[in-house]
Order: sequence, then C-alpha cells, then structure tokens
Amino acid sequence: MAKTIISCAVTGNQVTTGQHPGLPVTPRQIAEAAIAARQAGAAIAHIHVRDPETGKGSMRLDLYREVVERIRDSGSDVLINLTTGEGGRFEPSADEPRLAGPATTLVHPLKRVEHIAALKPDICSLDFNTMNSSNGQIVLNTPGNLRKMAEVIVASGVKPELEVFDSGDIHLARELIEEGTLPGKPFFQIVCGVKYGASASVETLAYMKSILPPGAIWSAFGISRMEFPLVAASHLLGGQVRVGMEDNIYIRRGKLVRDNAELVEQAVALLDILGAEPATPAEAREMLAL
Repeated sequence: MAKTIISCAVTGNQVTTGQHPGLPVTPRQIAEAAIAARQAGAAIAHIHVRDPETGKGSMRLDLYREVVERIRDSGSDVLINLTTGEGGRFEPSADEPRLAGPATTLVHPLKRVEHIAALKPDICSLDFNTMNSSNGQIVLNTPGNLRKMAEVIVASGVKPELEVFDSGDIHLARELIEEGTLPGKPFFQIVCGVKYGASASVETLAYMKSILPPGAIWSAFGISRMEFPLVAASHLLGGQVRVGMEDNIYIRRGKLVRDNAELVEQAVALLDILGAEPATPAEAREMLAL
C-alpha cells in the first residue's frame, strides 16, 4: 500500500474554547494531543502554543519548551513541527494607516524563530503569505524577512515546511530555493480554504501542485467542512495530508469532533478506502529527507 504522511495541527491560534471546549490550550494538553495524534496514526504534530490564562496564541519560549519536553520525555516518536506564524499580523490604524493598530502582532523576524533555534524541532513552518486576513488585519511575510527566518531555520538543522496560501507564494518560495536560501528537498504545505487565499477545490489544488518545483514533496489541507474532501484530493493527486483542530472542529456536519485523535482516525480510515496507509514517523523522516 502507498504510504501517506498525516500531519495533525492540534490547536492553531484562531479556534477558541468557546467554539470547542476540548481545544488543547495548556502545554500539557497540547503535548497530550500531539502524543494521542501519533497513536491514532499521525506522523507529524504541528504545534502552536497558547497563553494558558487567556487561551490566545503566544510566542513564549517557556511554553514551547514545556510542550516539546513533554513530548520528548513521553518517548513518542512523533515528528515535532513548531509554527513560526505568530508575530506576523499588522492592523493599520484607523486614523493613520502607516501606524499599527491595537490588533497588530508584528515583531522582528528573528523573534519569530527564537524558539526554533533554542529547541531544534524536526520541522517548523515558514509561511510565505502576505495577504488580507480577518478583521481588517494583514499578514506580512516580506521576502527579506523570510530570508532572515530561513537562515536561522537552516542553521538550526530544522526542516522548513513551506506554507503557501496562493500561487504567488509558490513563486516566491521557488526563488528562495533557486538562490540556495532554502537548500535540500523542499517540503510544501498547500493551504486551501482560508478566506482571501486559495480556494478549497480540486481544480485549485491541481493548479497549485502543477507549479511546485520538480521533486518537491507536498501536502495540502482544507479548512472546516473541506478538511476531508481535501484529504482525498491531496492523496489522489500524489500529496500528503493534514487534519487537526486548528483547521476543523467537526467530525461531520453539526457534530463536534471528540478530539484531534478522532480527526486522525477519520483520515486513516479514508486513506484506507483509497488504498493507502499512514506513514510512520521513521518513514516520514526518510520521505522528507530530514
């Protein structure tokens, strides 16, 4: 049977406990969710951290350290994928657009990879999108800032997962690959269904795949109700897959998922129907050339 890498994005920074009371928030909950996702069949756990008091996304190194140490100390072989997406949002002030509004999280790019250099996970995301976002915010990832972040990631011996939200992101990623800023076998994560980004359709995914650099390994995921249709589409087009409560909190229409492990179990069952089985972390490590 074909082997397919399943990533599980266990919490993200947008979903709230008001939307799902079982959302992992504390470092212990996030680590346990990652370990359970591995037991269900995921090879990779994609991890954000949350402020335990407010539940909001955080960049605190101590929180990342606790999550990573809990996973490593557990003996789980799940591949750890830490986000670098925090700290990239800008909200123009209503009175003076050149100035930052109160929702701005923008920080120096080296701050966004501080935890990568310190903890050296197996993988970390590197977001290539500069795009409109919700509530009047803009996600900013300039070519210069991406190069600065990439240099730290590569120097730390960590595999960058190149998150692309539209076709222009792929063109920019290819430029960094061709100039040598991102050496080695590239690993792309195609994001489908985020508002103002690539749509969650087979046609869009097929086009995004068609402009990837030759030899790249890639994965894709869909948001909300498109999560499992994109699992099938990505696999059938030759890609890897991702599920998780960062992207979707329903197991079927109108029914909240039990936890991240249930989403992974559903992905395993769907892949089985399609004639595939989940790759182990060791197999994923070889496929990704870690």
